[in-house]
Amino acid sequence: MKILVTGAAGFIGSHVAQRLLERGDEVVALDNFAPNYSRARKEANLHEYAHQPRCEFVDADICDADYIRALFTVQKFDRVVHLAAMGNVRYSIEHAPEYVDVNIRGTVNLLEAARLSGTRYFVFASTSSVYGKADVVPFVETAPVARPLAPYPATKIADEVLAHAYHVAFDMKCTGLRFFNVYGPRGRPDMMPYEFTRKIAAGETIRVFDEGRPQRDWTYIDDIVSGVLAALDAGFDYELINLGRGQPIELLRFIDIIERLVGRKAIIQHAPLPPTEPAITYANVEKAARLLNYHPQTSIEDGLARFYEWYQRGND
Repeated sequence: MKILVTGAAGFIGSHVAQRLLERGDEVVALDNFAPNYSRARKEANLHEYAHQPRCEFVDADICDADYIRALFTVQKFDRVVHLAAMGNVRYSIEHAPEYVDVNIRGTVNLLEAARLSGTRYFVFASTSSVYGKADVVPFVETAPVARPLAPYPATKIADEVLAHAYHVAFDMKCTGLRFFNVYGPRGRPDMMPYEFTRKIAAGETIRVFDEGRPQRDWTYIDDIVSGVLAALDAGFDYELINLGRGQPIELLRFIDIIERLVGRKAIIQHAPLPPTEPAITYANVEKAARLLNYHPQTSIEDGLARFYEWYQRGND
């Protein structure tokens, strides 16, 4: 199959593109090197796989509707894995217009180009943040998601709704994957595993919310990628599916694991939990297990150890 992967120089996108190539697919890898972190780091991600003969890299912006439409016309993709986005909940609070432009308008551009070109399989990244402060844990896909806590999850809810509209109106097969706290090698510098590892190793202060009580459902990148590929192959009519570990841990335990890996105690500055942060993220993964045969394998201890091995190889 010929598959378009957007955000292919990023964290999740680079892993997905690499796995697709390893199993024999043809990949068009698209990224625009947005300056949310260094281009050099993204080029290093690309270097892991983009030299392969079945891979074509395209330096392009999903917000350029004309270019995206022409790309679909020329390439004739079988399926799309849409992972390009403005991420980071906290950054979105002060930058909502950017998030609307990239996460909503960019997604519509891709959906429209797919529709016009006859591409009917569209898998896209959503987020566990759509659940906000959900009343029921673990979070299940049928829970209402009308009250996001920040612009970032609001744009992802919009993507889910738009994909459903394209499914109904144009018979496109769309699957939204709600990722839970993904971590691992190639992780972004603004994400907690990377930030805390760097600061603890450097003897810098880390800010810890609510005495370290918040819980997060950390999910290792290899498990996430397995779920993405399974969803891509399944070709559901329309589904929203949680991809998480299903085993949330407290922030203090997360910090303790990093301290042991780094060999240094964290310097902690305590702070109250912001209103944009839920007390817990916790994936109900029964639907993913049933529909995708999704069974995450990597514990937080093993996953952070692998992340730290990557971090030590000059990625700090």
